[in-house]
Amino acid sequence: MLEAFFNPKQEGSSVRTEIIAGVTTFLTMSYIIFVNPEILSTTGMDRNAIFVATCVAAALGSLIMALVARWPIGMAPGMGLNAFFAFTVVGAMGFTWQQALGAVFISGLIFLLLTVTGVRSWLIAGIPQSMRSAVAAGIGLFLGIIALKSSGIVVASQATLVELGKVTDTGPLLAILGFFIIAALDALKVRGAILIGILVVTIVSMILGVSHFNGVVSMPPSIAPTFLQLDILGALHSGLLHVILVFVLVEVFDATGTLIGVAKRAKLIEEGKPNRLGRALLADSTAIVAGSLLGTSSTTAYVESASGVQAGGRTGLTALVIAILFLAALFFSPLAGAVPVYATAPALLYVAGLMMRELVEVEWEDITEAAPAALTAMMMPLTYSIANGLAFGFISYAVLKTLTGRFRDVHPATWIVAILFVIRFAIV
Repeated sequence: MLEAFFNPKQEGSSVRTEIIAGVTTFLTMSYIIFVNPEILSTTGMDRNAIFVATCVAAALGSLIMALVARWPIGMAPGMGLNAFFAFTVVGAMGFTWQQALGAVFISGLIFLLLTVTGVRSWLIAGIPQSMRSAVAAGIGLFLGIIALKSSGIVVASQATLVELGKVTDTGPLLAILGFFIIAALDALKVRGAILIGILVVTIVSMILGVSHFNGVVSMPPSIAPTFLQLDILGALHSGLLHVILVFVLVEVFDATGTLIGVAKRAKLIEEGKPNRLGRALLADSTAIVAGSLLGTSSTTAYVESASGVQAGGRTGLTALVIAILFLAALFFSPLAGAVPVYATAPALLYVAGLMMRELVEVEWEDITEAAPAALTAMMMPLTYSIANGLAFGFISYAVLKTLTGRFRDVHPATWIVAILFVIRFAIV
């Protein structure tokens, strides 16, 4: 049955290879099971319910990708947008997590509409490569400052805004240990390096009494505290409209870039040959809406899927294996609840470093490209908001191109986004 539906032989693969590829991808992206509840629970959401929502959203998203697009790509709540959800929308702006979930739901519907109508492709084509790279790097810097702050490595200072914390304390030392483990294992090409780092630090923290062992396996906890708790009407508040815009923009950049990048590596998109990119785009759009109903931030395609492709994954069978493994992870909630912030912070910090590699794609020789890109990346961590980084970047890009007589170089999509952010600053 698997052979008939997914036809791995036609793609130069086999059922065994697809299963191995699915396990490989799951190991590289399963850190989200521990990191997402840690981040979203800071909003007051029930941690156990978030754990379930994360696993189910990842399983559902990966299943849709498997059956609709039949591509070897795993889906799960995205890094960056979960931090924006928790620390900016709820933490800094003061909206409830129910309203934030409503904003994710609305952004998912818009995203779905943009995909179906083809506007999504138009938007992607209209956003300069330098800006797209800067957005990814900026989100990385944003995750970095969150990781350093939560682990106590960086602390507040009245004199200098931030300063180095007491790195000889137990918490910061555990975070530093975790970062070194993850980086070293990844350099040695060990599968699941991030997951191993999280688990090692968790075990050490239990030995030191920083966290408590509550068991490993149990029946899944209830998802009721977050399931269908979104406040859609509350999300239509004027202050959340630009938040919805940010969700949509980052979803467009992140998901589309990941899908195309991984698909190219798997040779699923080749010139002159039919491909299922349209179905893949539809699958990830649908997953966002489903995730918001379950009670988690935006679900997106994971770049870690490239590890499964490297292992030989070429069809949706790889994604099906990922979905099954996320469902199996539901039974490990006691272990997830024992993971301290000092174990998830190094994972965040390492992912941040990987995302900052995008800066090499910026056209640094052209100041009208470089300056907006630099502003985008810097403003995200320094204002603790992805939204502000996007706003400064897009507005400065349009202004600098105009002032230097290169008005026609600005795509209408960029102008629309820049104008929307100007309106946002004018009415807030």
